[in-house]
Amino acid sequence: MKPRILMSAACAALCGALLVLAPPALAGEGHDHGDAAPAASGNGPKRLPDGSVFLPKPAQRQIGVRTVTVMEGELPRSVELAGKVVMDPNAGGKVQALIPGRIEAGPRGLPNVGQVVRKGEVLAYVIPSSGVIERSNQAAQLAELRAAKALADKRLARLKELADTVPRKDIEAAESEISSLTERVALLGAGLSNRDALVAPVSGVIASSHAVSGQVVDARELVFEVIDPNRLRIEALAYDAEVAGNVAGAALGLGGERVPLTFIGAAHSLREQALPMLFRGEGPALSRLAVGQPVKVYVQTATRMKGLRVPAAALMKNPANQTIVWVKTAPERFEPRTVLVAPLDGASVAITSGLKAGDRIATQAATLINQLR
Repeated sequence: MKPRILMSAACAALCGALLVLAPPALAGEGHDHGDAAPAASGNGPKRLPDGSVFLPKPAQRQIGVRTVTVMEGELPRSVELAGKVVMDPNAGGKVQALIPGRIEAGPRGLPNVGQVVRKGEVLAYVIPSSGVIERSNQAAQLAELRAAKALADKRLARLKELADTVPRKDIEAAESEISSLTERVALLGAGLSNRDALVAPVSGVIASSHAVSGQVVDARELVFEVIDPNRLRIEALAYDAEVAGNVAGAALGLGGERVPLTFIGAAHSLREQALPMLFRGEGPALSRLAVGQPVKVYVQTATRMKGLRVPAAALMKNPANQTIVWVKTAPERFEPRTVLVAPLDGASVAITSGLKAGDRIATQAATLINQLR
């Protein structure tokens, strides 16, 4: 028994020594359990603990970061008004039916929306519509007039044969009666078969079409609208009547582009507790607008204020919904600044607080910088 016990103890000691001296077992590639955290890269774009953003130069070139240096100056105090696009009465018009009837295509067919038309061009016809009894009465009246005209012709012929014994005044009265009957027959016949032509009031394009072949329309019903897309007007509503008397300029913001407007005048009566103001705009940029489209009008007053002109694309929102801009404080570092903004002209805004002259702010790719976490 003792030799067997001693042998078992020796085997146990040998196994323990082998376990202690054996190298640690490693999992195969791709089969580790991720106990150790991966090493963080210090060269990638990231948000720093103080809220600023570290953005390396290669990443700036890749996302197209552009910056501008802001300068302080005297800027006009502007007011942002809600407006809409309206038709220029001198370069547009409406085509309405004068009589009730049925729509019939014109010489070139019914015009399509966007089709170019010329002033005086026939767009469609309206065939007059009337009841069966009314048309029967007109036809009967026309038959009576034609019979009366035939009798008048025979009477005039007899009078001319007796011209030597009949007074001249009787012959002239018969001729006048025939002339009157002829005109009445022509007018009544035209009323039964005539059609009303719908012509273009101005040269331009078809803005809207409400016509279909065979459609029945009433009198004064709108059928077509014709406008000149390069000559439109902007109507804005001002809730402060003093704005209308202090207009130094106006502009329209279209996708970051500033379109200058010319102030025409303001109404002298309120509409929906607001004062309508009318502006005129010309140029190819206005051709992208549609009549009735809502727009924002920036009216610049004669009052001046100190501020920094900044492109509107540089404005962002932080998690607290505050307006910020990203200031480039180092070659690869951008810092958010909370600013106070005043409207200017649609394409640019005025910064009245939060920046100082000489700061470089991000204008392009500011949205991507704001999204870094």
